[in-house]
Amino acid sequence: MKNKIAWLVLVLVFIATGLNFLDRQVLSMTIIKIQEEFHITDVQYGWINTSFLVSYALMFTIGGRIIDTVGGKIGLGLAVLIWSIACFLHGVMQNFYQLIAFRFLLGFGEGGCFPGAAKVVYEWFDEKKRGMANGIAIGGSAIGAVLAPPLTIYVASSFGWRASFIIPAIVGMIWVVGWLLIPWKRYIGTQREKIVSPSVSFASILKNKYLWVFVSIRFLLDPVLYFLMFWVPKYLSEYRGMSFERIGDLFWIPFLALGISNIFGGWISDKLIQRGVSINKARKWVMGIAAGLTLCAPFIAFVGSYQFAIALLTLLLFAHGFWITNYITAISDIFGSKATSTVVGLSGTAGALSSLLINPFIGEIVTRYSYTPLWVTAGLMYPLGFLLFLVFLPRIKALF
Repeated sequence: MKNKIAWLVLVLVFIATGLNFLDRQVLSMTIIKIQEEFHITDVQYGWINTSFLVSYALMFTIGGRIIDTVGGKIGLGLAVLIWSIACFLHGVMQNFYQLIAFRFLLGFGEGGCFPGAAKVVYEWFDEKKRGMANGIAIGGSAIGAVLAPPLTIYVASSFGWRASFIIPAIVGMIWVVGWLLIPWKRYIGTQREKIVSPSVSFASILKNKYLWVFVSIRFLLDPVLYFLMFWVPKYLSEYRGMSFERIGDLFWIPFLALGISNIFGGWISDKLIQRGVSINKARKWVMGIAAGLTLCAPFIAFVGSYQFAIALLTLLLFAHGFWITNYITAISDIFGSKATSTVVGLSGTAGALSSLLINPFIGEIVTRYSYTPLWVTAGLMYPLGFLLFLVFLPRIKALF
């Protein structure tokens, strides 16, 4: 029975991470209509996005620490409730100032999603199943990214742009009710209950050298993913001559590959562990394969057709799925019950802040040169990150 409940919990986490990415993308699909109705300028829209990123970055760390204190059930449930309320408020907003405040609240809630997901996976799955479980949990976000554009456009066209915020908000609130009804303590037992009382101080975690390995790698690599999400449609239009409709027809494919590889990458490392390979080797082998696959990125700038460019982009995001699943699972392998969410949160904050800092420079590079330096950089960052991982984290083993 416990095994069935564990998989039910995992399905709900998959749905939560899917809602996380879907809810944040609704605004980008509806902003044209909102700008027309409320006369919001592009500069104001930039501040709206910044308000989300600032609270999102802060809550990765704050939320991670809170979740390590209260546990995955309460922590993730509270995060989904907050961002669902914020999403609902988007649907009833009346001016720019309300929208910027509701966007901040959305980031406040969504920042706790992935630390919470990592914590829940640790609570319910041992090291032989944790990789695939993390892959499924994270994979929901990719599916959310795939579904957001067509679903938002359909709902907005059929019922108005406000409904495209209100409907997923209601789904999120229903999710929270179902989540809280799961009889958690009955199945995870007293041993797992101890994880809600962290004995490792925040200061001790900050002094741990392995924390800074994960933080540094995330600081290096997250801008690559943000570049792929925010700049590639513009690249495909301006440099590859693709129409808006054609981009919509094809751009979901790389994110579907990402969702599949999240799950498959975790499954591979789990299978290696089940066959006697050490956790250290299993996680690193899969991450090494992922780093090698990302070397395809520079070729995106030079292939002759957009079809090949999309294919290489798909391979790049497929590799990222392998990487990020095992990266997060390695955090739980090392920091265990007392600090997993905190470390996931700190690394997520580092990635978000790095992306905030680097995003303006991407515009400068594109304007003065081209996208080619960015594709070359994207292809080199993962091998560099893997090298840092090998040198400064010679062995993945539990610390606490």
